[in-house]
Amino acid sequence: MRFDVITLFPDLFAPHLTHGVTRRAFESGQVDVRLWSLRDFADDNYRRVDDRPYGGGPGMVMMVEPLERALQAVRADRGGVGPLVHFTPVGRRIDQAVVRQFAAGPGAILLCGRYEGIDQRFIDRHVDVELSLGDFVLSGGELAALALLDAVARLQHGVLGDAQSHEQDSFSDGLLDCPHYSRPEVLATAEGVDPVPPVLLSGHHADIARWRRERSLELTARRRPDLVAAARAAGRLSPADERFLASLGL
Repeated sequence: MRFDVITLFPDLFAPHLTHGVTRRAFESGQVDVRLWSLRDFADDNYRRVDDRPYGGGPGMVMMVEPLERALQAVRADRGGVGPLVHFTPVGRRIDQAVVRQFAAGPGAILLCGRYEGIDQRFIDRHVDVELSLGDFVLSGGELAALALLDAVARLQHGVLGDAQSHEQDSFSDGLLDCPHYSRPEVLATAEGVDPVPPVLLSGHHADIARWRRERSLELTARRRPDLVAAARAAGRLSPADERFLASLGL
């Protein structure tokens, strides 16, 4: 799996690719990330890749020609395989389903815009997929690209210490994850003591699994009822799940 990143700031990526648990995917080559500095494809001494927008207004717009030269070089180097992904507020919001699609594919070319945006003519001619992190605006596409790379990397075999870790993540089954606890068993606080839920100490795996499922259902129903509705429509809720939700009055 190979991701080529076209960016004005390739140095932003190095710290993330060499730290944390997901570095295993990058260091092993399971997820091959190659960085391309857009300024290397400018055609003047100032390495200029942007200009003022037609029609006036604030900011600058990334020009077509440097982008096309960069894209041509990337496609030639990778054999033309893989979609061109543009990170933009108008794109589809990245969710776990999107991550799984990329995690099972050959990779992609990730285009990180800056300034007021990219000349629409380049987008119309070359972009295959537009993605967004959410309903807010970033200074550039680099953070969105890093988020996608991280999410894809942690789904690769052997990257996480436990193969079941990502299966229990929020959104893996369409719901939010349940709460988790570790030592100490009883936490002393100014208000008294705060113990770990007894069921987690019982050693009864079926009871623990049910408790975790119910906490996941309750948390999702209270904070993201849209996810519960989607899980119900997709047939992912069991009769026991529905009885529990009904008992909450949610």
